[in-house]
Amino acid sequence: MTRVLFVVTAADRWTLDDGTVHPSGYWAEEVAVPHRNFTDAGWDITIATPGGKPPTLDRLSLGISGGTPWKRKDVERYLDSISDRLAHPVALDTVDSDDYDVVFYPGGHGPMEDLAYDAVSGALLTKRLASGRPLALLCHAPAAILAAKNPDGSSPFAGYKMTGLSNREELLNRFARKAPWLLEDKLKETGVDYSKGLLPLRPHVVVDRNLYTGQNPQSSDALSELLIKVVATHPY
Repeated sequence: MTRVLFVVTAADRWTLDDGTVHPSGYWAEEVAVPHRNFTDAGWDITIATPGGKPPTLDRLSLGISGGTPWKRKDVERYLDSISDRLAHPVALDTVDSDDYDVVFYPGGHGPMEDLAYDAVSGALLTKRLASGRPLALLCHAPAAILAAKNPDGSSPFAGYKMTGLSNREELLNRFARKAPWLLEDKLKETGVDYSKGLLPLRPHVVVDRNLYTGQNPQSSDALSELLIKVVATHPY
């Protein structure tokens, strides 16, 4: 059975540049859609967070920003069906990424608050990237690579083709104008070969070697389905 490590932010806020706190967490679609696709594929899923803290849903992701009413209801129903699993994640520092066929990070603004600075996650990402086995990050989750360091302080992701939420998409949120930094800018500063789709809020997936990234929540289905196809044809 294919095993996937599903690494979710434990943050419940995003601290803005002026010191104000924006309530946040994980984005509903980015957890629900991949989790359901992996489950339907028969995969075994382990949910992990920093410290084993139950993750917080960003309530905005079930509002108008989360898509059509029917889509939001569908996502909410699925999250309710896995609520017990979400309430009891394992601690990230207790897992070995080598035990998993796929490592998957969903987003939300939460990773900008915790995973971007989490040394445990950074070490896991560095090890996983070097392993040659599938690693996937969605939307804001590529912020987690900022905590990944080579011994000389450089980024192991430098030179890799990646995507993540674009500045244009981020700034559709008015509160983001007070952001301490924007993901697209940070990825470029890290040395990533960043790209984005021609149109905002449309699916866009980038693959470079064993690294799979999706630009936005709308990429949740495409990214997870691609991983399922890859593992089915090239089992690890």
